[in-house]
Amino acid sequence: MSKPANKKRNRRSKVQMLPEQLKTELDAMLRDGRLSQQEVLDVINRQIESSGLPEDAKISQSGLSRYATRMEKIGAKIRQSREVAEVWTAKLGNQPTSEVGKLLQEVVRTMAFDTSMHMSESEEPIEPKALSQMALAIQRVEQAAMTSHKREKEIRKAFAEEAANAVSEELRGQDGMSEQLEDRIRKVLLGKA
Repeated sequence: MSKPANKKRNRRSKVQMLPEQLKTELDAMLRDGRLSQQEVLDVINRQIESSGLPEDAKISQSGLSRYATRMEKIGAKIRQSREVAEVWTAKLGNQPTSEVGKLLQEVVRTMAFDTSMHMSESEEPIEPKALSQMALAIQRVEQAAMTSHKREKEIRKAFAEEAANAVSEELRGQDGMSEQLEDRIRKVLLGKA
């Protein structure tokens, strides 16, 4: 009797079941691109064998190909996101820093949302480490947004104080300008009216 199709989809691939050190090395070889997939497969299967893992832990050519294709798609999306961020950062280079920061924060929020949606739609269980990293990324983006907002308020306050001082110095002693009017203009500029 054959297994139901969805049971097979819930299984983790052999690549995903590799010990962390071997998986990290496999990922590095695929990213590097100096070795062909066949060479990568030979190297990783020799390491599986030498580490004492069972024979059925070895990766097949099709399994490696599926994994490499998935990783390349993810890598392409990351590269595309970086390129978009670079274009917008270059385009907004003469804009206030807070505007560039806000754009980049929004890009990261969008990427985090897309990633979390992809993770939740997957049939595979979400790795606790991935979930923790996602939560940390979101927390950092929100902290950056709060810091940016606080800094922007400080800059606006300093600018208002400079403007109020400049107006006071310019108007001080002018004929027909009462101290009450001068104080009123100063308070308006400082947002205390």
